[in-house]
Amino acid sequence: MMFWYGGGWAWWQAGLMWVAMIAFWVFLIWAIYALVTSAMRRGGEPGHGGQQPADARRILDERLARGEIDAEEYRRLRDVLDDGTGRSPAGTGSRRGR
Repeated sequence: MMFWYGGGWAWWQAGLMWVAMIAFWVFLIWAIYALVTSAMRRGGEPGHGGQQPADARRILDERLARGEIDAEEYRRLRDVLDDGTGRSPAGTGSRRGR
C-alpha cells in the first residue's frame, strides 16, 4: 500500500475506476429492465399461457376478403383459432402445396 508513503493513484487509475463503476450500474439497470420487459411480453404470446392475438382473426378475415382462401378454408381456420389448438384436424392438410 503506497498510500502510507505519500504515493497515490494516478489520475487515469481513478478515472478508470469511475468509468467501471458507472458502466456496472448502467449494465445492472439495463439487465433488470430487459428481464422485466421480456416477462411482460411473454404473457400475451401464444404458447406462454396467453390467448390467441385478436390480429389472427382480422388477418383471416382480410385473406377471405382478398380471395386468397375460400369459404370452406375460412371456416376451417376460424374453427382452429376458436379451439385454440393451433393445429388443423388430422387428414385435412394444408392447401399451400397445391
